[in-house]
Amino acid sequence: MPKQAVDSRYVLLVIDMLEDFFEPPSALADSRARLVARTNELVRAFRRRRHPVVWVRQEFRADLRDAFLAMRRQQRHVTIAGTKGAEILAELERAESDPVVVKKRYSAFFGTPLESMLETWRPETLVVSGVNTHACVRTTVIDAYQRDYDVVVAADAVASYDREHHDVTTRYLSGGIARFLVNAEILEMLDQGVPADGASGSRR
Repeated sequence: MPKQAVDSRYVLLVIDMLEDFFEPPSALADSRARLVARTNELVRAFRRRRHPVVWVRQEFRADLRDAFLAMRRQQRHVTIAGTKGAEILAELERAESDPVVVKKRYSAFFGTPLESMLETWRPETLVVSGVNTHACVRTTVIDAYQRDYDVVVAADAVASYDREHHDVTTRYLSGGIARFLVNAEILEMLDQGVPADGASGSRR
């Protein structure tokens, strides 16, 4: 059976939905089921329409030599390579064919192949979901905006362990950098086949 062609007008980035971030006593633990359900809803919608789904995950060496400065100073061991904590949540509907981007810093663009992947696909809109809104989601969204992508943040499928920082980031990003849409609005956008504001894609 021939492989279906990819429709890369829209790309979904799922950021850091990792075991370590949802283990109690993390404030995200109570949000796990809801975030998984909302993320899977998006994944199924993108997959049905043959739009790429990219999983982004953080991972560091056990000795932290590749970790960022605060982690090294505090000797904070999270998302360590080879441990369950660095794995994507098992309940998420990840396909073997989905690309996985491993990052060492907050932004999914920093030191990863994401930029070259997107240059190949030339999407009109990036939809970003995952955790934490105020850290890895925020910096990824800003870096995408700086590259002139139309960016949508999946409002139903992002969260932070710190609710105040989540709210501040939402206000900041929605001021012109990105649009926050709930899942129903994102599915409507995909069905329309154009960015939600009606603009035609400019990266083709």
